[in-house]
Amino acid sequence: MSKTYDEINEKIKKRRAVVVTAEEIITIIKEKGPKKTAEQVDVVTTGTFGPMCSSGAFINFGHAKPRIRATRVFLNDVEAYAGIAAVDCYIGATQTRHHALDVYGKRDLSYGGGHVIHDLVAGNPVHLKAESDGSDCYPNLKLEKDLVLKELPDAFLFCPRNGYQNYPCAVNKSDKNIYTYMGVLKANLGNATFSSAGQLSPLLNDPLFKTIGLGTRIFLGGGIGYVIGPGTQHNPDVPRTEQGVPTIPAGTMAVTGDLKKMNSRWLKGIHYRGYGATMRVGIGVPIPVLNEEILMYTAVSDADIKTVILDFSHDYPYGTGKVLGDVDYARLRHGVLEIEGKMVPCFPQSNYSDALCIARILKSWIERGVFQLGNPVELLPDGLKNTH
Repeated sequence: MSKTYDEINEKIKKRRAVVVTAEEIITIIKEKGPKKTAEQVDVVTTGTFGPMCSSGAFINFGHAKPRIRATRVFLNDVEAYAGIAAVDCYIGATQTRHHALDVYGKRDLSYGGGHVIHDLVAGNPVHLKAESDGSDCYPNLKLEKDLVLKELPDAFLFCPRNGYQNYPCAVNKSDKNIYTYMGVLKANLGNATFSSAGQLSPLLNDPLFKTIGLGTRIFLGGGIGYVIGPGTQHNPDVPRTEQGVPTIPAGTMAVTGDLKKMNSRWLKGIHYRGYGATMRVGIGVPIPVLNEEILMYTAVSDADIKTVILDFSHDYPYGTGKVLGDVDYARLRHGVLEIEGKMVPCFPQSNYSDALCIARILKSWIERGVFQLGNPVELLPDGLKNTH
């Protein structure tokens, strides 16, 4: 049994496609078996909503009179990169306010690029300060104005690395608390944190990238976006289970989409104490059931997905030291795990219920015929030599 993208899209157009979430498909396969399920189900939807530091937005704020070629740009006092063109800039999610200080006289890390992007999408005005060195064709040296997203000539989300395929469980064996992008890690194995939607996670439902690549249409930030290729740090050549699931950090994807069509519910600027700013990004990827093999990859459950436990005080990043063992996501979601004989409370950085909500929204879009699948022109690079 096999299907094509065109066949599935025709069914979507006629509102006859059978669409289920990655959570639902696990039970369906157990009840009906792989062959019958592959014949009946056309699309499996996935979702994830968690902090993704390698995110940002390109913004064109429009020409001024007289014209300006901005060489320094600040949005709500958060610096954006201006070395692109006259009135284009890129604001990164983790950039923080330029000169702001907190109540202790230290640099204020509580507001950053992710918050700026959230404010724009929420319809809030964002204050622009642009400076220039000046030239004959761009004589203006300074520009200040409030920006509103709907009035901008162009604005689009561009994330160089999203949807990490598996990620370590973080702990801290040192005798003092440490402050990280995985949250506050308490001393002496006081807690553990993890960040993945597990069985709902897009790249864990297509672990060998049989359907995801350049041109894949996705749910992105509440709107429609696209995968534009492998993300930075994409490293598929890693050990994997027989189901293709990586046991350590592996694949990533770069994504983009029209910021004006997104929803602030699914792009949230957040602050990690002692670390700084970042942004939660909502992503949902549809997996077309082209054949039984692809279907079986979507049958992965939290119990099938393992990740390493890493001491962020000593052995981070991965590969620089030893690991403390491994753990599956069913145990992580249980809320407590045993490490070196100690029962350690465990907390997620990504939100499973929100990830499920994204998968369900994407499911409804496809069922209503307003979202068709994008047939990728080039798949993400795989790591087949380490599949077993």
